Amino acid sequence: MNKPTPFYPAPHVDAHGHGIASQAGGMLLTQTAIASGLMAGLSEAMVPWRKPLSRHDPGKVLVDLALSLAMGGDCISDVNRLRSQPAIYGPVASNPTISRLIATLSGPDLDKALAAINAARAKAREHVWTLAGEHSPAHGRTPEDPLVVDLDASIVISHSEKEEAMPTWKKTFGHHPLAGMLDHGAEGTGEGLSMQLRAGNAGSNTAADHIAVTQAALEQLPAAYRSGRQTMVRTDSAGGTHKFLDWLTDPERDLSYSVGFTITEAIAEVLPLIPEEGWTQAYNNDGYERDGAWLADITGMLDLSTWPKGLRVVVRKEKPHVGAQLRITDIDGMRYTAFATNQTRGQHAALELRHRLRARCEDRIRNAKDTGLENLPLQAFTGNTLWCHLVLMALDLLAWMQMLGLTGTQARVWEPKKLRAQLFEVAGKISTHARKRTLHFAAAPHTDLLLMALNRLSVLSPP
Repeated sequence: MNKPTPFYPAPHVDAHGHGIASQAGGMLLTQTAIASGLMAGLSEAMVPWRKPLSRHDPGKVLVDLALSLAMGGDCISDVNRLRSQPAIYGPVASNPTISRLIATLSGPDLDKALAAINAARAKAREHVWTLAGEHSPAHGRTPEDPLVVDLDASIVISHSEKEEAMPTWKKTFGHHPLAGMLDHGAEGTGEGLSMQLRAGNAGSNTAADHIAVTQAALEQLPAAYRSGRQTMVRTDSAGGTHKFLDWLTDPERDLSYSVGFTITEAIAEVLPLIPEEGWTQAYNNDGYERDGAWLADITGMLDLSTWPKGLRVVVRKEKPHVGAQLRITDIDGMRYTAFATNQTRGQHAALELRHRLRARCEDRIRNAKDTGLENLPLQAFTGNTLWCHLVLMALDLLAWMQMLGLTGTQARVWEPKKLRAQLFEVAGKISTHARKRTLHFAAAPHTDLLLMALNRLSVLSPP
């Protein structure tokens, strides 16, 4: 009698494996933390919070938390995935030790602790960009091709009572953080610069919040990019307020901007007056003309005397897609939107395309939710504020690892979920011979890519 072939192999199992690391590919992140100087910088920054005779460095505890988030964790106890592999991640603090540190940092000295953390991140970022050279997001930036900082808010749903968790405008319950993200462009991903955790009922177009998040984001950039037209702030219509644009264009900053602009009654009145020859074809994301979409500069048709000098308003009309709801201000069966910018050069289509590419910020926020932001695990608002900064640190490590180790490969644009599945979760076996410890990676589809990235990171010098 023939035995049927099983659908899946069923080998005998035991628990006698030694030196096996199930997530050995996470070495990419540990080496990034070392090469960037983030590990050493946080260790130094956290000295005021290190207790005498303590076994664990508070800086390493924070980096361990960020590593666990980058590898798919979403709560403090998920750091256990590192603790179980000391040969890869070193000694990892216990959950109670981590909880006590978070309680200490999120106490009365929260602002001081966040300032120290953010200063270490900014210093590491500048060093990473220097190491990246021509692959740095700041390389070759000009007022015509600026470094872009995106601002956007998102709802984080809470399934339990937490401080400042409130009903949101989407009829859900939770928080409404506002984030500042750096765009690497089509050939890369992006970096998390700043985030302000807000109550669930926080407004979308609150100028004070936009200013605070932008200021924190600019402080994360090298000094040469904290002011001047070579840096652009890009937002949706929530940023199209007088106060925010006045702040951006203050002579002390003089930043470029591209913001959504609400179709007001004054704009609606001039839409029928735009001559046919005033419309030009819009572009697709690939830079080619887009059928069914047109642009017109209506700056000269509006009274903009109360707005910052140099503001231009460009309106877009397009054939509505299936299921789109037209507004009362839309005419001729077309859907109208507008944006404002102080860019003085470039075709309308190119400027409008750059503005629409702010949709990449939504990808960055989606990735942040996949890297710990989806679940704010603490009850205290101050603790969850600190957690948001750990999420930013995890996003930094992912982006820097890709910039330094994976440039020129398809993995440069992989999102966190794919990085985990293809690289971080590659297993390995540690062996020791002649006093030399070696990690043997499993033969996986992208093991060669993993080894190449590790070799690139190993030759980089920390600051």
